Amino acid sequence: MLRRYEDQVKVLLDQMTTAEKLGQLQQLTWTGETGPGGGQTAHIEAAARAGLLGSVLNIHGAAHTNALQRMAVEESRLGIPLLFGLDVIHGFWTTFPIPLAQAASFDPEVARKDAEVSAAETRSNGVRWTFSPMMDVTHEPRWGRIAEGCGEDPYVNTAFAVAKVRGYQGADDGSELTEGERIAACAKHFVAYGGAEGGRDYNTVDVSEQRLRNHYLPPFKAAVDAGVATVMAAFNTVAGVPAHGNPHTMNTILKEEWGFDGFVVSDYTGVEELVAHGFAEDGADAARLAFGAGLDMEMVSTNVTEHGERLVAGGLLGESRLDDAVTRILRLKFALGLFDQPYTDEAAEIAGPTPAAREAARAAGARSTVLLKNDGGVLPLERTTPSIAVVGPLANSTDLHGTWAGPGGFRLPSVSILDAVRTAAPGARVTHAGDGIAAAVAAAQEAEVTVVVVGEPPALSGEAAVRSDIALPRGQEELIAAVAATGKPYAVVLLNGRPLTIGGWLDTAPAVLEAWHPGIEAGHAVADVLFGTVNPGGKLPVTFPRSVGQIPVYYNHENTGRPAHVPGADPKFVSKYLDLDESPQLPFGYGLSYTTFTTGAPELRRDEITRDELAAGETLEVTVTVTNTGDRVGDEVVQLYIHDVAASVAQPVRRLRGFERVTLEPGRSTTVRFRLGAEDLGFWTNDPAGTYVVESGRIDVYAGTSSTARARCTLRIL
Repeated sequence: MLRRYEDQVKVLLDQMTTAEKLGQLQQLTWTGETGPGGGQTAHIEAAARAGLLGSVLNIHGAAHTNALQRMAVEESRLGIPLLFGLDVIHGFWTTFPIPLAQAASFDPEVARKDAEVSAAETRSNGVRWTFSPMMDVTHEPRWGRIAEGCGEDPYVNTAFAVAKVRGYQGADDGSELTEGERIAACAKHFVAYGGAEGGRDYNTVDVSEQRLRNHYLPPFKAAVDAGVATVMAAFNTVAGVPAHGNPHTMNTILKEEWGFDGFVVSDYTGVEELVAHGFAEDGADAARLAFGAGLDMEMVSTNVTEHGERLVAGGLLGESRLDDAVTRILRLKFALGLFDQPYTDEAAEIAGPTPAAREAARAAGARSTVLLKNDGGVLPLERTTPSIAVVGPLANSTDLHGTWAGPGGFRLPSVSILDAVRTAAPGARVTHAGDGIAAAVAAAQEAEVTVVVVGEPPALSGEAAVRSDIALPRGQEELIAAVAATGKPYAVVLLNGRPLTIGGWLDTAPAVLEAWHPGIEAGHAVADVLFGTVNPGGKLPVTFPRSVGQIPVYYNHENTGRPAHVPGADPKFVSKYLDLDESPQLPFGYGLSYTTFTTGAPELRRDEITRDELAAGETLEVTVTVTNTGDRVGDEVVQLYIHDVAASVAQPVRRLRGFERVTLEPGRSTTVRFRLGAEDLGFWTNDPAGTYVVESGRIDVYAGTSSTARARCTLRIL
């Protein structure tokens, strides 16, 4: 995609010294609170002036980036511009819902819009590179970084990763990167970071080749096909080899098999950590191993610039490898237009959220909510309700941006749910009790209906925020029970960055709304759903376990030789717990609406296809009819799953291969159409060279509104 700049890169590369080349491979982090001039940033400034620095992390603001850029462009020998990078995960000034919440929308357009708004705000502030999207498929809800990704399914992660890359970058060929509202994306973390043992950040991942290729790699492959400019290495090991020094993943798969022509950046001090992994003896060894395995830029730690000249002189870091890494970095700088326009227009800097950006974030928040329960029609609330109590520890919180919220998360408050309820029901007497069960009970007793707002504050999810117990924080279940004991109607709003164990109170709560961490417009987004302005249509992108002892529990599991429920089997000697149902509390793909829907069985235009036809690119159409059987306009997410009944590598009991969110008027029906091809019906084997097969046999095709769908038809591959 970026090879069109090869000639310009070659001219520049031929003029560079070894030290200048190594400098392009170095990214340092800005530690000052303001622009250039602080003592902590003296090394960055000196390196920029000397032409010995490629990129700077964590600086933003057009005036600040311009001041540092001038040092590099106007004072260094070759005038190579710096590339400024920042973690813009789900918003710069305008924070959208966390990525896990966006996945719950089952609408990739939500992610694309987030990326477009974020890119415009970010680039206007002097930054042209974001470390997003994260596409780490995970079965581990204890892992705090589940909030940053799109859940447990490779297909969902793939769809949202592609949407976000295109939202940041534009066209797949990179031709729009020079435009003023585009930035370079980064696919992270490469690879299998979501498989960390025990859910502990940075922990070991032991993974087979087939699991690597079938489960963890698909979103990255799709992102590369969509033209993602950069990839970030993961902190974890992959089958014993740290990802930062893994030639199989970075060289063989990413660069050789996939033809990736962007560059691979380390994660924060990831090269240095090869020593702690027990993989490298010292910093020089770490640089040799990382860059020899395919890494192209070192973030924060300085092993490549400290030891690189000696490694090159000794033949331990080949000159061709060095030139390749520099070429990849310079390509992107040319593609971003940095050589033609290294500075940012300070007069055009976006200084905060625009009304249109806020409206987009609000719509995304409402679209990402999931109705988990609604017995007795408690929801939606009536705007004419005389009195409403809003209680709970997060009821008046203005910190609902979620983890990795960007500059806006530090400087701008979220709209609280309390304030939004007051705005949505201006004629109601809205009372509030934030702390204390007694006060909450008193408020509930005096109100017609109560909204109980509970969950995790954002600090309890995200990087380095692993929880061994994923129940509600202390006292919150007791609060719900006390409100329930009043006998008055109530609804629970969950605000959280991960699935929670909610079995202790879910059965008795009349209405439960999963709102995640919704971003800057949090309160308004939640109120839109509470009062029915928006009919909830989101679905769970991740399974909710009954207990932490059940983890990992996920929909796309293998059947085992002794599945839990087989007619006629001995009920003792099966794969189950003695003290807990093995099924989840809430399954992947689950979500309710204020209306009701029915879906018909999937129908195939033909029930047989040959392997040769599939190899030639032929596909099969699957149709599913969905009907709104209720009395409100609403959204349903029609989901298509397959099961390869007998294969040379045991296949999951379900694999999602299509979804579509549709809006229907009451009584109306529509037919949703999916296509199945070789990429849907085959799988990767354990061959380390990479072998994808489509085998003969029976495929069961399921359709419905969650991963527990039973309606099916059968396809036979000949």
